[in-house]
Amino acid sequence: MKINLKYSLIIILITQWLVSCSNNSAKVDLIIRNATIYTVNETFDLAQAIAINNGKIVGIGAEHEILNKFATDHLIDAKKQTILPGFYDAHCHFVGYAKGLQEIDLVGTTSFEEVINRIKKFEQQTDTKFLLTDTTTSIKWIVGRGWDQNDWDNKTYPTKEKLDELFPETPVYLTRIDGHAALLNQKALDVAEITITSKIEGGIVEIKNNQLTGILIDNAMELVKHKIPTYTKKQLAEALMVAQKNLFEVGLTTINDAGLNSYEIELIDELQQQQKILINVYAMISATPEMLDYYLAKKPYKTNKLNVRSFKFYADGALGSRGACLIHPYSDLLSQQGLLINTPEFYRKYAPLLYAKGYQMNTHCIGDSANRLILSVYKEVLKTTNDKRWKIEHAQVIHPEDFEKFKAITVIPSIQPTHATSDMYWAKDRLGAERLKNAYAYKQLVQENGIVALGTDFPVEAISPIKTFYAAVFRMDDKGFPTGGFQAENGLTREETLKGMTIWAAISNFEENERGSLEVGKNADFIILDRDIMKVDAQEVLKTNVVMTFVDGKMVYTK
Repeated sequence: MKINLKYSLIIILITQWLVSCSNNSAKVDLIIRNATIYTVNETFDLAQAIAINNGKIVGIGAEHEILNKFATDHLIDAKKQTILPGFYDAHCHFVGYAKGLQEIDLVGTTSFEEVINRIKKFEQQTDTKFLLTDTTTSIKWIVGRGWDQNDWDNKTYPTKEKLDELFPETPVYLTRIDGHAALLNQKALDVAEITITSKIEGGIVEIKNNQLTGILIDNAMELVKHKIPTYTKKQLAEALMVAQKNLFEVGLTTINDAGLNSYEIELIDELQQQQKILINVYAMISATPEMLDYYLAKKPYKTNKLNVRSFKFYADGALGSRGACLIHPYSDLLSQQGLLINTPEFYRKYAPLLYAKGYQMNTHCIGDSANRLILSVYKEVLKTTNDKRWKIEHAQVIHPEDFEKFKAITVIPSIQPTHATSDMYWAKDRLGAERLKNAYAYKQLVQENGIVALGTDFPVEAISPIKTFYAAVFRMDDKGFPTGGFQAENGLTREETLKGMTIWAAISNFEENERGSLEVGKNADFIILDRDIMKVDAQEVLKTNVVMTFVDGKMVYTK
């Protein structure tokens, strides 16, 4: 059989062209194809394939374009699954969460009796290597976190009598879920030398019938914290690596730790340099006088994995423990308005110093009085619109006259949507119906400044970003309550929520050129989900699982 010379020549030319195309394709470390990719770029484009090399995104777009342009020995078929930028948690407590994994978990207890039972069970686990022991006295401390009297039938604070009876010689320190109150037994109070005459600015030592109840609120907790044995370096390093594994499983690739000391920051840096901690950390320095003096003498510090350029201040406490500072008294306790953690002069002293040194000021503000004060302090320094990106952490209860101030001085609200769906059961009791209308007002905050940064505040809430997404969009808790959503008019759109968990959070950290969206030149931090949270029904969102998590192009988790 003869082959026409003309057609033979055509076949040879086509073969040579295909070989040439193959040879001209750029070799990359990884290509993922057949995906639904939300780039979260400026135009919120969709793509089907992504190419990664040396930890960076080098190509993203239509599948045929990526496969024609790049070649790889590692090709992943995403099977139409959803790819998103790696989630940010713009306000959490990574180190605190890591420590808490080794302590008594009191989250979800439905009574003080259940708290006691969990302590008994924990104490029986004598093989744990994380027991906190005072090396000078050999006294072992019982430490736990997570109780919330608002979840109990008896919604008053617990008292120490049962702890005194069961643990007369063992100090017990149990932190409330929000971290703004603690219950101690008498032994712990004695070790800390706390009596009915003990006083501290910005805190409460609770006394009833001329006796200590064991409850300490806000700054009063500092009277005992320095007495609690600290973790060894090895213990803390191991705890951080366990915590990191959990965060990767839920799709977190960058976390903002809201309050770290120099020892913790330097340990994280060391572990990142050793490639033991791969998660990106935006470290907010605890704004104690010691840390302020130490870091204001230095310049902001940044590596590819660690960003140290902000301070975390506290203006007030929490609503659940009635420490949030309100303009008018609590609706369910007219004798209290909450409290300021520091004097107004403290914030006015340091705000201009941070500004001059190039540090970001991030301040915990729950109550409307605290928000008003800090917004006024910010305005004195920032003057008008700016690009300093100072933040209000929580921005939970805002007076109607103060919303516009966020736009006037370009302040970013850093908010936690699951706080709304956790607090909704009792927030009306604390605030009253009228004040509640201006609480957890996330849509209104977005409209003021065009941007919010979203987080969880874990371990106060669960670590899951999917729950953040669900609460922000649907304003319901994971039980589907309430039907139609809590103050649904302040729900965010899915697009706004995804931006708040990615690119807006990155912007709030000055990191928008590195991560937060999937674009050429940015770090290859992304996740693959088993369903499309941008489209599925509300009840399907909470069923979403992370299939894979990538940081700097490396797979750090696979289901």
